[in-house]
Amino acid sequence: MRAREPRGVDRRSALKVLAGAALGWTALPWAPIGRSLQAGEKDKKRVLMFTRCQGYEHSVVRRKNGDLAYCEKILVEWGEKNGFEVTATKDGRLFTEGNIAHYDAFIFYTSGMLTEKGGDNQPPMPAEGKTALLEAIAAGKGFVGIHSAHDSFHSKGPGDENQPEEKRDPYIRMIGGEFVVHGEQQEAEMKILSPEFPSVKGLKDFRLLEEWYAHKNFAPDLHVVLAMETKGMKGPMYQRPLMPSTWARKHQKGRVFYTSMGHREDIWLNESFKKILLGGIAWTLGDVDADVTANMAKVTPGATELPGKPVEKK
Repeated sequence: MRAREPRGVDRRSALKVLAGAALGWTALPWAPIGRSLQAGEKDKKRVLMFTRCQGYEHSVVRRKNGDLAYCEKILVEWGEKNGFEVTATKDGRLFTEGNIAHYDAFIFYTSGMLTEKGGDNQPPMPAEGKTALLEAIAAGKGFVGIHSAHDSFHSKGPGDENQPEEKRDPYIRMIGGEFVVHGEQQEAEMKILSPEFPSVKGLKDFRLLEEWYAHKNFAPDLHVVLAMETKGMKGPMYQRPLMPSTWARKHQKGRVFYTSMGHREDIWLNESFKKILLGGIAWTLGDVDADVTANMAKVTPGATELPGKPVEKK
């Protein structure tokens, strides 16, 4: 599917594409924000998907020949089937107060310092754009982070240590946790710790081959949906207690959801992953409600302990 430029936002690199037939993709023109609805047409929620990777770029977000990336195509299709519109971009210049206002939620599959230039040759997000995004989420918009999204805007300080909450990057405080490192891809058990959350309702604990991330700097109000059973896993980064892997939290008035899954193309074909991600998107858009009372201390009591560096209990 060749992506066309949207009209009315940034003509150079923002991409709005509607899904076509199952065996082919057809790019359709941009439908401007605020357009008149046709008879019987519902006003869909609008989602901006940002896949700029100033650091490492995963194959599922890598574009070829001007086409949308693998997971961008899938999310556009899922949106069409589930009542929301996805605009996919790698252009950080779209993050202005005016453009941000057009969207109900934001999906990030990113890496690196998104406000800086990098080897990807994509326009960086302006510093004021990052501020505007965080303010918009705090005011009530939704945010979904996928896989390496919390490998963006790292906090200052040693990478293998937790930082005090006030010293964490504002983006990390918003998303609820920060990437540390990952080991070799391997199977791990995902334990469902919030069975009524829409992402996992009806699911049972499952095993999955993934590139599992180790995290730090967890928000104290985290609502853990899924946790990774670390027992028996290979690699020093996993020698720690049961670790949050998918979570939700309120960022003032906004809803924030993160899942560490999504590394490989086949993960995006996994029905459990699809349910988990779509449930998180639906919740961030306000289409479904859920109790996201902080539960980390109860269900993953040792989560803040890093390998060889237990965190002092207060």
